[in-house]
Amino acid sequence: MGYNVAVVGATGNVGREILTTLAERKFPVDKAFAVASSRSIGNRVSFGDDDVLDVEALDNFDFRGIDIVLSSPGSKVSAAFAPRAAKAGAIVIDNTSQFRMDPDVPLVVPEVNPQAIAQYTKRGIIANPNCSTIQMVVALKPLHDIARIKRVVVATYQSVSGAGRAVMDELFSQTRAVYVNDLSEPEHLTKRIAFTIAVKEAKLSSRCVSREINWIFSLPTSCVSITQEA
Repeated sequence: MGYNVAVVGATGNVGREILTTLAERKFPVDKAFAVASSRSIGNRVSFGDDDVLDVEALDNFDFRGIDIVLSSPGSKVSAAFAPRAAKAGAIVIDNTSQFRMDPDVPLVVPEVNPQAIAQYTKRGIIANPNCSTIQMVVALKPLHDIARIKRVVVATYQSVSGAGRAVMDELFSQTRAVYVNDLSEPEHLTKRIAFTIAVKEAKLSSRCVSREINWIFSLPTSCVSITQEA
């Protein structure tokens, strides 16, 4: 038995990677749909070695008959379309920040709290945490099982890919510029990032990571503190 799977945000970096991973892992897909904003109409995206999918517009996409929606279009877009997809009968697995702290939406890392998936029936949506949270809780889970975690202090190191394709392209350009000694001012970044790191104070994203870890492990809110991001 296969599934009808819609990837929303299919033309973005994450959406393309989702399609690649589905193909590489031979996920049982009967039919795949690439869905994105109307700006992407006319584009095509690869699915596996042989298939190419025509991009369909999210605004009028019919989710009836879709079993699973893998969603990474940005939080505002998810807020608007995910309930519509769930109402049509699809299970929405959302990669954005929109539903992570919604009490009626399970926040799931399969290797850590797979039992939480059963709660998806409340809204038909499953959220996954921030990328820093995911890798951290996978490492923390066996320690937490042996001796309950009391406190975690973390420094995170973020890749520029989280900021989108334009910033990734700028990193590529900066890297090339360093080799030919032709440096220029950053366009999308506040500082040169090639061959270095930019340190910033832990603010909103770090608070979100702290809340997510506390949520997954049912810890008191003061147990996790992220002191610095880079």
